[in-house]
Amino acid sequence: MKTLNNHTILYDEDCPLCNAYTSTFINTKMLDEEGRKPYCKISNHEREFVDIERAANEIALVDNENKEVIYGIDSLLKIIGFSFPLIEKIGNFAPVNFLLRKLYSFISYNRKVIMPSEKKEDLNLECSPSFNFKYRLLYIVLGLLITVVTLFKFSELIEILPVSSYQREVFLAVGMVVSQLLFIIKKDYQTQINYIGNIITVSLFGCIGLFQLMLLRSVFPIPQSVILVGFTGTVALMFFEHKRRIQLLELPTYLSWTWIGYRILVLLLILNF
Repeated sequence: MKTLNNHTILYDEDCPLCNAYTSTFINTKMLDEEGRKPYCKISNHEREFVDIERAANEIALVDNENKEVIYGIDSLLKIIGFSFPLIEKIGNFAPVNFLLRKLYSFISYNRKVIMPSEKKEDLNLECSPSFNFKYRLLYIVLGLLITVVTLFKFSELIEILPVSSYQREVFLAVGMVVSQLLFIIKKDYQTQINYIGNIITVSLFGCIGLFQLMLLRSVFPIPQSVILVGFTGTVALMFFEHKRRIQLLELPTYLSWTWIGYRILVLLLILNF
């Protein structure tokens, strides 16, 4: 690998994905040993030429010699392209670059609902992205669609359940969101949307668990009891993850119980009607 010297990438140290790929840049020698720095440790000198707000939304790459900064997908392409020029060329091809920018923004603006972190009161700078309703709504809609399809397919494996339909799963998924919103109706709009984003992430984690069960079922003849145990275990893990996120968001703890209560009520209604 060719090392891009005298450049420092400013990353969100509370973001697992940011940690992973910036450490990879260091370990593979794409950047030198001093080539990454937590956003919260930006010096007063760096604040003179780094756009602080933009750097929280798009990871910044600082040219330490020329005091120039590039952001987001451009910074990643420059680092990777220094070792692999062809990748940089492809990434800068207009249609590909457009898609990469949209994908980067989608992940970056939603990273705190994908992987929330504890608020650190002692920090002067916190690397939290600006609230972007467009990308948050897109994340919620995509998450709901994935949840609906996964639950519809998984319901076919549980013999005691009546035949499902996409309409029913859409109604139940949207109903879950609406019912939880009713319990935080007095909270501000941004808090409500952030909470719904976290609910969607918990649902997507559950989808991963259910997908693994479906994959195993397609390969091995798994008994119905094992499927039920696996489903129950997945829901239990989702409950504890929801509870953890509620604490991080500093929302009422009863939201975890209303969240699981809705699911129990829905299951009883499906089994009896």
